[in-house]
Amino acid sequence: MAESRPQKEEEQLEDIETGLLLEGVFRYYGADFRNYAPASLRRRIRESVQREGTGTVSGLQAKLLHDPSCLERFLHTLSINVTSMFRDPSFYLAFRTKVVPVLRTYPFVRVWHAGCSTGEEVYSMAILLQEEGLYPRCRIYATDMNPVVLRKAREGIFPLASMQEYTGNYMKAGGRGFFSDYYTAQYEHVIFKPSLKENLVFSEHNLVTDGSFNEFHVILCRNVMIYFNKVLQRRVHNLFYESLVMFGVFGVGNKESLRFTPREADYEELDAENRLYRKVR
Repeated sequence: MAESRPQKEEEQLEDIETGLLLEGVFRYYGADFRNYAPASLRRRIRESVQREGTGTVSGLQAKLLHDPSCLERFLHTLSINVTSMFRDPSFYLAFRTKVVPVLRTYPFVRVWHAGCSTGEEVYSMAILLQEEGLYPRCRIYATDMNPVVLRKAREGIFPLASMQEYTGNYMKAGGRGFFSDYYTAQYEHVIFKPSLKENLVFSEHNLVTDGSFNEFHVILCRNVMIYFNKVLQRRVHNLFYESLVMFGVFGVGNKESLRFTPREADYEELDAENRLYRKVR
């Protein structure tokens, strides 16, 4: 009977396997996860090993390289898909009071929602802008690296069971009407009104490897960069800075901040508590 390896040796071997897996996925598929935060990455890879039944990370690598459907599941595991309508209502309330007046000064407004997941927060912003009378002259670009969640976002279909929670969030976010006016209930799901989709553009975009594709007045990337290491965070901050017009607004998640980032001095705080910033240089 073979002796089991010491735990430290097992971890070292797993780190080697993980490095080879990430390099293989990058070289073959172009999906780059090499600069994701190690702890979160390790946990999600272990989940994939268990789900796929490969026994080892090396086994998972082999399956990923030979089975595209396995890659799709792997992408879904690595994507951070925690979201909800009007998530963190105080953020949307602050957006109404401090950002909307700035947006009124532009003839046309481009918004980039990076890492949009299944789209709940994108539709929330569309509703907010519609209530403020700005939506007809806005275009919201909603991007994610995961094609599976993007398909769900495009559909605009969400569980009926979530609507009570979302209605509460909407009211706390300063909603000016009845939340139920924005969707139609069908069996166990709701579908949001087609008018909310008119100025939405959903497309794949990988913050790790892809560049800027437009100039924006607002960029939102909330609770995404906490899963990146410092090298990748620096790259993404530079990408957003280059994509934002002068005096444009940048919103990050409540677990994030621009403090101690390479671009801290290039922004001023619009709302410190709700992590809203304005580009000033």
